[in-house]
Amino acid sequence: MIDLQQLQHEYNQGYRDFSTVSLHGERLEGSILSGADLSQCDLSSTDFSHANLSRANLSGANLTNADLASADLSGARLQGANLIGADLRQASLVGADLTQADLRGADLEGADLTSANLTGAHVSGANFCKADLSYACLDITGLAETSFDGATLFQIRSPGEDSEAEVSHRWGSWGYH
Repeated sequence: MIDLQQLQHEYNQGYRDFSTVSLHGERLEGSILSGADLSQCDLSSTDFSHANLSRANLSGANLTNADLASADLSGARLQGANLIGADLRQASLVGADLTQADLRGADLEGADLTSANLTGAHVSGANFCKADLSYACLDITGLAETSFDGATLFQIRSPGEDSEAEVSHRWGSWGYH
């Protein structure tokens, strides 16, 4: 396990590879870890609220019950990440790769998922109320008890779709266009 002061010191010195470390339950609210490699890390129950994790590699990370409210995760790689029960309210996930991510029970109310890739993401019980999913690539599984009330679902794309043809009409009953 890495000490938080050591983590911040190494990051400030230009070190970015923190893969496989455990930060379970730590308080990192407002921290700047843009571009850091946190892949395969245990980040469960960690407080990353208001943190800058833009372009970070969080592939395969355990973010179960993590607090990522208002965090900047734009361009982040979250392939296969476990985000079960995570708080992502008002988070920026613009252009994030959430391929095969587990978002069961996650709260994404008001999150910005513009151009995000959710191919194969499991979203059962997730809250996408008032989230912006414009231009997102959606091929999601487990829609049971998932809420899209008031979500922006403009020009949703399917995996492998070359054009940005509008397919939002398929989602008309789930939100506004």
